[in-house]
Amino acid sequence: MEDVERQQILKERAKSLAIETATEDAGEEKIEIVEFMLSGERYGIESPYIREVYPLKEFTPLPCTPAFVLGLINIRGQVLSVVDIGRFFDLPRQGVTDLNRVIVLNSGALEFGILADDILGMRRVSMQDVQESLPTLTGIRAEYLKGVTPDRLTVLDAGRILADKKLIVHEEVGG
Repeated sequence: MEDVERQQILKERAKSLAIETATEDAGEEKIEIVEFMLSGERYGIESPYIREVYPLKEFTPLPCTPAFVLGLINIRGQVLSVVDIGRFFDLPRQGVTDLNRVIVLNSGALEFGILADDILGMRRVSMQDVQESLPTLTGIRAEYLKGVTPDRLTVLDAGRILADKKLIVHEEVGG
């Protein structure tokens, strides 16, 4: 009986979330983002670039790679590299725990995971509410910034992250 009730509640929630409110302006550009925590700060990344979110169970560290490369993970037989985006952004880190999640980003040509401390959920953000620059976000974070919302959610530019050659780690064999 408890499972039936739980399923009914979940179906009702899904229906209510699927219905767009009539108060939304049809001309207003909105993006759907996955909101996550990183070093005590809230970040968001556009959902069309996200293949899946996966719990970080085990990873294999890679020697001779930059410090921001956490290592490799195996997701259902596919081996992916994981970037500690907090370390890449030079944010203070507390270390890896069993609560960490991997957000698998995909551009069609490239696929890798980024480490998140926790996933807060999905939401729609109006692009007209996103402030393009914030004086406190300087340096490398500013390069990957799409903007900041009024409630201080930092929206990252997934397209720029996936296209950046600094995040692609490869070793060329000399002849």
